[in-house]
Amino acid sequence: MPIIVRAHELALHSKRGPVYGPVSLVADSGLTVVAGPAGSGRTSLLLTLAGRMKPSSGHLETLGYDLPRRARPVQRATAIAGFQGIDTLEESVTVGAAIRERAAWLSPWWAFIRRTDEAELRRVLGPVFGEVPLPDVDTLIWDLDEVQTVLLRIALAMMSEPEALFFDQIEQLQSPEARRTLWHRLDAITRAGTAVVASAAAPDLELWAELGLAPHIVDLTAAPGEASDSSSQGDTLATDLILEHA
Repeated sequence: MPIIVRAHELALHSKRGPVYGPVSLVADSGLTVVAGPAGSGRTSLLLTLAGRMKPSSGHLETLGYDLPRRARPVQRATAIAGFQGIDTLEESVTVGAAIRERAAWLSPWWAFIRRTDEAELRRVLGPVFGEVPLPDVDTLIWDLDEVQTVLLRIALAMMSEPEALFFDQIEQLQSPEARRTLWHRLDAITRAGTAVVASAAAPDLELWAELGLAPHIVDLTAAPGEASDSSSQGDTLATDLILEHA
C-alpha cells in the first residue's frame, strides 16, 4: 500500500514539558490507529501528522510532502474530524445549515451556495453514514444521537475530498455498539480510497475481531522512539503551534 505518513524521531515540547515523542511511525493507505491514554500526546501528534501543528524535532513526511515546510499542500489534501474545540458543531443549527456553511468555506468567495436540499444531504452524508439513518435537513444537531453527530463531523470533513482523514478520540463514543459502528464506517472510508489515521485510548481488539479489521497500530505507551508496529483533553496543546484548523 502507498505510504501516507512517515515519521522518524518526531517530538513536540511545550513550555510545560514534553507533549509526545520521540516517536517513529509509518502509516499506509488503510486504517492506522494511534493508541495511547489521555495525556500521551495523541491529539497533538495527529494534528502534527495532518500539517496543523509544528513539531519540535524529528523528520516527517505526509503524502510525500516534508513537514512543517510544506504544510499548505498537506492541509489542502487532508481533513480532520473529532477534535474537541476545532471541528465541534454548534448544537443550535440544523444539519442542512452545517452542510451549507462547510460548502461555503470550501468554495470561492464569489460562489453562490444554495440552501441544502434532501438530494444534497444524501450526497454528502450517504457515503459516510452507510446504513446509519440519515437525519433530515432541518434536524437540529442537538437532536442527533452520538453516532450521527460524529458521522456528521466526519462527513463535513470529507466534503473537501481529502486523500487522508485524521480522526481524534474514538472513545468519545463510549458504548461498544456506538464504537462498533464508528469503526465500521471508518473502515468503509478507507475501502472507498481515503486513508484514515485515528486515535484511541487503547486498541479495540474485540470489536476489531468482530468486524474483521486488522488496523496498523502505533502504540504511544511504548518506550520513547519505539512505537510498536503490529499490522484530548490530556494533551498539552500550545495554540501558538496550530498552523491551520481547516
